[in-house]
Amino acid sequence: MASSSALGLGDIALVWDNQQGNADVYILDGDVASERGLATAVLLSLFTDRRANNDDVPPSGDATDRRGWWGDQFLEDGGDLYGSRLWLLDRSTLSNETVLRATEYAKEALQWMVDDKVVSTIGVVATRPSKADAATLGFAIGNGLVIQVELQRPGKDAVSFRFAHVWDHVQEDI
Repeated sequence: MASSSALGLGDIALVWDNQQGNADVYILDGDVASERGLATAVLLSLFTDRRANNDDVPPSGDATDRRGWWGDQFLEDGGDLYGSRLWLLDRSTLSNETVLRATEYAKEALQWMVDDKVVSTIGVVATRPSKADAATLGFAIGNGLVIQVELQRPGKDAVSFRFAHVWDHVQEDI
């Protein structure tokens, strides 16, 4: 639960907006809110652009568009890259392959949580939104994916997150 940063320590609280398809800093009592849970870590892991692999094709078609966090260039072994490659799906056709790649990219982005023993298991399911999802979340069926994340914390209850309307330019493969 978010608290005023003056009252507690933790990450700056980010809040996901399914209608807008983005996250923003949460303000509580006129101050930047903080949170000690996993929400902000999940948001940053999934929705910060990870550096593309050498064999990835950026959606812009520009081979030099590799993105990624600037600090990744200083890693000695290439491990622990920050963010996710979900950005590579921008302008993709909404196909079964796109759904599988979204699942793979999300798992890859969250793997650090298992490696660092923050969680014991990660479950990720990406799906095309159903008509009910589209109505509830306020977007057309062909305009995005729904990503469900479940994290099992050691000795605690599982935590679930649901993100939708991530890619505005996704075209439905009919």
